[in-house]
Amino acid sequence: MINEIKDDAQTRMSKTIESFKGQLAKIRTGRAHPSLLDGIMVPYYGSNTPLRQVGNVSTEDSRTLTVTVFDATLIAAVEKAIMGSNLGLNPMSAGTVIRIPLPPLTEERRKDLIKVVRGEAENSRIAIRNIRRDANGDLKELEKEKEISEDQLRQGEELVQKVTNGSVKLVDELLAVKEKELMEV
Repeated sequence: MINEIKDDAQTRMSKTIESFKGQLAKIRTGRAHPSLLDGIMVPYYGSNTPLRQVGNVSTEDSRTLTVTVFDATLIAAVEKAIMGSNLGLNPMSAGTVIRIPLPPLTEERRKDLIKVVRGEAENSRIAIRNIRRDANGDLKELEKEKEISEDQLRQGEELVQKVTNGSVKLVDELLAVKEKELMEV
């Protein structure tokens, strides 16, 4: 019973960490990375379709992304979607290939992005602590219903705390790596 609650909390915390990694991937550093364009949706036959489903996104060099659109009639729509994505990118089309040069980040923009990254990290930590609270609540409910003893309750809370500490530490490590990456020129 206690292990089930701990395993459930661990699974939920892992999902929170994966979500945090996804958020970090969307935040642009000085280098070109295809995942930068993951959140962009392109209108295609009346519905919004992810960019990766209408074209192939790749890196040309460390500062340039290329999008090879499968359907040539979509080039204008893809360009418009990239410009409207609030990423500060300016695509240029050459035939069926769209080149997206990434401008170097200014010092002020780097600091703003670090604030955003820290905010995302704090949101992840809060989510992890909420999962811990839920797990501890489940354990206390079991103890109240006399399904586990007070000693088992303490052991369960210690197990959940260990999982929580490991998850928060991982979030902090990911944050440190991303901050270092953002400050590289």
